[in-house]
Amino acid sequence: MKCFRGFALSLIIVAFTIHPGFSQSSLSTHWEELTGPDFIQAIHQSQGVCVLPFGIIEKHGPHLPLGTDLLDVRYAVFNAVQQEYAVVFPEYYFGQIFEARHQPGTLAYSLSMQLTLLQETVSEMARNGCKKVVIVNGHGGNESLLPLFAQSQLASPRDYVVYVFGLPDTNIAGRPGTRDPADMHAGETETSNMLIARPDLVQIDRATQQSGADQKREALPGSVYTGIWWYARFPNHYAGEGAKATQELGAFDQKAWAQQIAVALKAIKADDVSLKLQNEFYEKAQHPLDTKQ
Repeated sequence: MKCFRGFALSLIIVAFTIHPGFSQSSLSTHWEELTGPDFIQAIHQSQGVCVLPFGIIEKHGPHLPLGTDLLDVRYAVFNAVQQEYAVVFPEYYFGQIFEARHQPGTLAYSLSMQLTLLQETVSEMARNGCKKVVIVNGHGGNESLLPLFAQSQLASPRDYVVYVFGLPDTNIAGRPGTRDPADMHAGETETSNMLIARPDLVQIDRATQQSGADQKREALPGSVYTGIWWYARFPNHYAGEGAKATQELGAFDQKAWAQQIAVALKAIKADDVSLKLQNEFYEKAQHPLDTKQ
């Protein structure tokens, strides 16, 4: 059995799924699908807001595809831009995943390459009219990288703003109950999300072939951090029990994720303060002794 296939549950998927290429507008939301003239129109329609869904290529237990984070975040983003139009950048997976280098299929680029490529990418997006670049994260390993990148934008003047939308809030009223206490990676939540985004790639029968239990191999105070902490706890690169996944949970979380992104996009379109403050900061940074104390 590759995934849950009950008729009623299939209806949940059909009812919620929005085809990623479809938009209420005649313009595609996919950057790569637009013609040159249509791209100009799309940038105007989006008010210069472009989205960079940020995933990764890494093992997700024995039962989920290597591109789970990339597939999930793009699914959520494409549903969000049906509610609040924006242009979506092509697949991007050049993030932080050193902790999974021992697992097959992992693509772990050097830190300098990650930061350089991301800077070049957002700069090119801005050169093409994306003056508000929204990086939507889909991978826990990027939660430190992306705020650092956003902070680095203050190092020199830019004519655009980088916004980072972190992992979605799942503490929401009405969310179906969960049964996986160790649900951190490829467990109940991520597997449930993939049962909605790409059910054809979920091999739920394999979810119990490896352990996702915490091995607790590093005895240090909680305030002490080491780069090996994840491998010390979850050497199988699997944290949780994917077999506990449900389509009900996945449908709820994917819908909530898309709505949260759409709300953020609407606020970003209305934001006329951040760029002004950036420009003010850049100017003052050239003359720190003139800054009133």
